[in-house]
Amino acid sequence: MAGTSPSRLLRVGQSRCCRQCGNRIDLYQRTDQRPIALHPAELAVADVPESCRWHLSGGIAHPHGDGSDWCRIPHALLCPRRTLTCRTAPGLEALRRQLAVRTRRMIDTSVFTPAPAVSTQPATATDADTGEPDRPVVQMLVCRYLAEHPLNDLRCVAQTRHRHRCTHMVSAPAGPTGTWRLLLATVQHGQLALPGGLMAVYDLGKLPYSEQLRWRGQRCPAHAASGAAELALAGWQPFEPLLHAAHIHTRLPHSQARRQGRG
Repeated sequence: MAGTSPSRLLRVGQSRCCRQCGNRIDLYQRTDQRPIALHPAELAVADVPESCRWHLSGGIAHPHGDGSDWCRIPHALLCPRRTLTCRTAPGLEALRRQLAVRTRRMIDTSVFTPAPAVSTQPATATDADTGEPDRPVVQMLVCRYLAEHPLNDLRCVAQTRHRHRCTHMVSAPAGPTGTWRLLLATVQHGQLALPGGLMAVYDLGKLPYSEQLRWRGQRCPAHAASGAAELALAGWQPFEPLLHAAHIHTRLPHSQARRQGRG
């Protein structure tokens, strides 16, 4: 990997299958480090609306064309299990139908099972809910993110000297060093708003800036400042209260609530 590469993500093994339709997708980072799933093949720009064209440069996906006759397109516009809200070109409709046929064939042969629909209702913690959320909401770098796994299970994405993914966790040996807090589920910059209400958020905002960057990059303390390549995308998603309502918890984890005299 070139030292001047704007992305540390190795391209080997970054293909996945869409959880909704089972078709192949290629994962890339955007300039803001958010992941995007692109259709694996290039398409003629004549078939793709200008607002839907993407191109790759240095391993980074950019939301516009690069002046060539070919471009990439987000898989979301072709996924047959998604409902489009706008009309597309005949060429894209034909490709979407091909993917739909492939999805149906995989389902009929039991090769693929679509992911179950996620409830859009906010979760409500009960007295039986004594642990931390499976996908906690974390506040760092003045933004909120939805974690892919529990805090103690976030694995470092860096490549080791033996060319394997690091087995260490992002949290220090003593465990995470943030604080569970009940905060308003209000809008953050550039995010959708959920009116009113409190939600449990794991706040890392009091950590040094370098530590927050390490958590955001999903690297263990040993790989915090190293230039090691990454074998996987960091599992953070910018938290959207409306889109991620199913992961909103209105009470603190039981152990934390007891320490604060609330449980």
